[in-house]
Amino acid sequence: MTGTDVRKDTDDSGPGGYAAARLRLLNEEARPGPPRRSALAGLTDDWLAGLFTAAAREPRGVSLVAVGGYGRGELSPRSDLDLLLLHDGGDPGAIAALADRLWYPVWDLGLALDHSVRTPAEARRTAGEDLKVQLGLLDARHLAGDLGLTAALRTAVLADWRNQAPKRLPELQELCAERAERQGELQYLLEPDLKEARGGLRDATALRAVAASWLADAPREGLADARRRLLDVRDALHLATGRATDRLALQEQDQVAAGLGLLDADTLLRQVYEAARVISYASDVTWREVGRVLRSRAVRPRLRAMLGGKPATERSPLAEGVVEQEGEVVLARAARPERDPVLPLRAAAAAAQAGLPLSLHAVRRMAATTRPLPTPWPAEAREQLVTLLGSGRPTIDVWEALEAEGLISRLLPDWERVRCRPQRNAVHIWTVDRHLIETAVRASELTRRVSRPDLLLVSALLHDIGKGWPGDHSVAGEIIAKDVAARIGFDRADVTVLATLVRHHLLLIETATRRDLDDPATVHAVAEAVGSQSTLELLHALTEADALATGPAAWSAWRGSLVADLVRRVAAALAGDAAEEPEPAAPTAEQERLAIEAFRTGGPVLALRAQPEPAPEEEGPGEPEPLGVELLIAVPDQPGVLPAVAGVLAVHRLTVRTAGLRALRLPHDVEDASVLLLNWRVAAEYGSLPQATRLRADLVRALDGSLDIAGRLAERDAAYPRRRGWVAPPPRVTVASAASHHATVIEVRAQDAPGLLFRIGMALEKAAVRVRSMHVSTLGANAVDAFYVTTGAGAPLPPEDAASTAKVLEETLRG
Repeated sequence: MTGTDVRKDTDDSGPGGYAAARLRLLNEEARPGPPRRSALAGLTDDWLAGLFTAAAREPRGVSLVAVGGYGRGELSPRSDLDLLLLHDGGDPGAIAALADRLWYPVWDLGLALDHSVRTPAEARRTAGEDLKVQLGLLDARHLAGDLGLTAALRTAVLADWRNQAPKRLPELQELCAERAERQGELQYLLEPDLKEARGGLRDATALRAVAASWLADAPREGLADARRRLLDVRDALHLATGRATDRLALQEQDQVAAGLGLLDADTLLRQVYEAARVISYASDVTWREVGRVLRSRAVRPRLRAMLGGKPATERSPLAEGVVEQEGEVVLARAARPERDPVLPLRAAAAAAQAGLPLSLHAVRRMAATTRPLPTPWPAEAREQLVTLLGSGRPTIDVWEALEAEGLISRLLPDWERVRCRPQRNAVHIWTVDRHLIETAVRASELTRRVSRPDLLLVSALLHDIGKGWPGDHSVAGEIIAKDVAARIGFDRADVTVLATLVRHHLLLIETATRRDLDDPATVHAVAEAVGSQSTLELLHALTEADALATGPAAWSAWRGSLVADLVRRVAAALAGDAAEEPEPAAPTAEQERLAIEAFRTGGPVLALRAQPEPAPEEEGPGEPEPLGVELLIAVPDQPGVLPAVAGVLAVHRLTVRTAGLRALRLPHDVEDASVLLLNWRVAAEYGSLPQATRLRADLVRALDGSLDIAGRLAERDAAYPRRRGWVAPPPRVTVASAASHHATVIEVRAQDAPGLLFRIGMALEKAAVRVRSMHVSTLGANAVDAFYVTTGAGAPLPPEDAASTAKVLEETLRG
């Protein structure tokens, strides 16, 4: 039934007839959502037009205009009526009388009214002074009176908006940011404001305004549906409460859900959160584009004047197939997502490490064309996931960009059960999925405390994954974690550790705060559940990251001290004999051949070979394939080998994934001499691997001092702009006392970076210590290295010298 049909049926265009027709419309169950909002707007249009016609003696030079939400035809049951009485400056008394005859009937019905009386010039002037007025006028819609007057104002307002967009859009963005700061993010709030919170209806309206400026446009996919969903919820909220409220309070959620035909309040919140995410992501993309356009407009005239034409867009490489362009991460021109299933994770990790957003076009192209990863994942995919998770705060925006296009659920199907899942617990401030990412962000700050940062970060991502299933989420999560970890490509031992961390992620905090720590049975039970020192170290860091990511009430200095006390007691219970440096395996025939050749020639000898990844059916059970290619180097024992080799690899843009160094005593039939054997696994940052002959030539020059490695690396760093990115936790260098009886063990945990191993080698050389052996691992973006060093005479360092060496090395890496 239209508004006209209602008026004919009631034969009354006065307040009583409108009120009855309005009540009938709102009680109709067959017309919820957009049809009801449209019908209510039409009914109100007809009523107000009737009031105007009855009151206006001469309609020329005066018109009634709907603005704001009413102008868009979005009338919820308790919406305000936003009206403008527009006039050409005629008789003030007549205009005032007309206004009274329009406004009083509205007030008599108890409807909220936002009204103004202005000439076109006054309306434009007020819009220029008040951004909210201008936004309302962008949706101006003629109701009655002089159509030409309304049309002229609309044309002028739109022209003003487009002309003033470079000035007004930054104001609008700031307005949105201030509102988000006050109201929070709609997609995480348990009692959200559907209109004012970030990702709500106000932001959807702002996106319409940006589109009207012709300066930029929001991604359209899903946006209209998200907006409609929030409006539907607001309608149901108005009907349930009988009030003009936009806050979805806890006590009303069940009734609102029932009014929308939804299963329960959690289902309602998930729908609200999903809609808010679409709008929030569209806002991020749109405001980024606005900034890019405005910067381009400001810079282009100067560049044209300087260069006489339009300059080429600069593209800086970040990783294989990934470049930076105009402050965003985009795909390289040679990238082929359809042939490179690791590309989404590689691009995401590069973006997060650089602190840059992923281009919308790049994410959509990858979502549309990238093939699924094989099972288990290749090693590079696992490493890129770990790098992404360990990138701190920038991880959140990059993860949301992947999730907006469905890539996260494609990579981790179990994620779908926790996506947008509310947590009805006063302690939790995030949805389950965002809490998991927040925990990874917090864990990234603790990676220097553990020997396996990759397991810490992945356990942070998975620790609450069981909340999407019935029953104890820790028990369900253990099962899921085993499956996910195996699919990602961890070996059997690591899968077991990850499952243990997920199963017992609440064990330390619950035991420390609820049990008697002086009771040996308490400590014994925790030790039995954890099983090892390394797992205890990981569980301690995971416990802290989980609590910090939950909310302010979940962690305190007191709780932290209780957990630390429990960990100390359990560690003592688990302590065994001091670890000893493992005996090196006997050299292979090829290693022995290279060592003999290096001794006889007096120079370095190397072999660089790519080992093809075994097919899944050929791969040993639970054995992840290696990452990178094998590099074998034999060099006569001499000072400076470590920094020389590491420096040459850095100059050639080779990333060290694992590295071992040891002294190899040659067979007695050759001569009693020592050769340093380096068995490393390396990968190209981007592009192809260099030829072995070039590496050897540069290594010879590095050893004889004719290759200025430090200068080459500094020159390359200076050629690229400094990116702010994420600030990694500071490096940590410690002396592992009692780790070996034959050498001093110095452990380094730091952010992996080009030239890191070169800087470590140079610092150790300056400290006049001899590297007897070393074990280097790069886990995601984290370097976890152990160096067994001695004095020149081959003895462990005195304690004071060991401490001094560690301190100097840490200061060098911090510099």
